[in-house]
Amino acid sequence: MRYLLLLLLTVQAVPVWSACDAGDARAMHWLDRMSRSLREVSYQGVFTYEHGGSLQTLRISHSVEGGVESEYLTRLTGTGGSVLRTGHPLDCIHPGNRLLRIGAGFDNDGDDCGLAAHYQLKLGPRDLIAGRYAQILTVLPRDMYRYGYQMALDTETGLLLKSQTMAQDGKILERFQFAALDIGSAQVPGTQVDVLHYAQHSEHHPVVPPPEAASTEAWRVRWVPEGFTLTEGESHSRLDKTYTDGLAVFSVFLEPMQQQIQPGEGRARQGGTTAYTRGMQLGGKPILVTVVGEVPINTARMVADSLIWTGADAD
Repeated sequence: MRYLLLLLLTVQAVPVWSACDAGDARAMHWLDRMSRSLREVSYQGVFTYEHGGSLQTLRISHSVEGGVESEYLTRLTGTGGSVLRTGHPLDCIHPGNRLLRIGAGFDNDGDDCGLAAHYQLKLGPRDLIAGRYAQILTVLPRDMYRYGYQMALDTETGLLLKSQTMAQDGKILERFQFAALDIGSAQVPGTQVDVLHYAQHSEHHPVVPPPEAASTEAWRVRWVPEGFTLTEGESHSRLDKTYTDGLAVFSVFLEPMQQQIQPGEGRARQGGTTAYTRGMQLGGKPILVTVVGEVPINTARMVADSLIWTGADAD
């Protein structure tokens, strides 16, 4: 759900350029504000999430106290359910948030335009969302490997109030919008929550083992769209890797198999999330590779096709 709150309109292929202009700088400042407000502002409200003909209503409370953020999310429709996320320090900034922030890859006088090198950013008119004035920001990809988004950001805090994601044919894949919102206060319950389905997540940051402790079975993703980066240090022995460009996120998972899988591929899409899977040989062994994330199916397929073996027996 954290990435749902970062997501968002039209996809079209446009020529890649390398010059940053004042319009991009203004839009990047809005993205910078959004990235900070999602973590640094206390708020609570009710929002809707629509995808694939399904409409859900959820309530969220996000509290910031003593340099630590906590969040409580409850689904108000369907089967219900809640998630409590606690204990994330504000000074811990993940790569996705870092890529959205000014000063981390944006040079208005040079070629390093940060996110603006991969998306065309355009500020639009203001709108009224959940009783609050919002700045409209359109984000169009500069290649065929990403989705496009449209966001409505609170003019006072920069908080994301509305977003929508659309495919290349213009179809809306998913839509998020606050219906009611109270900024500046939030009530996040303790560890005991009375709900039908409940999950608690305490933030932790696992330490990647040093190279000498890593397995000799190694693999690498040779190709990802420009602008995507690993969300943590490279570790070839792990069975998963996650990449982000600041807005979109996708992960690659490997599953060792006992026998060779029949040729073919599987694919599915739910809202703006794609799941692509296929069997292949890696290091002379059968594996199942799965790519899951907020990218078009062709992007997921190309990522899967680029996997190579880098173990001790590699050529």
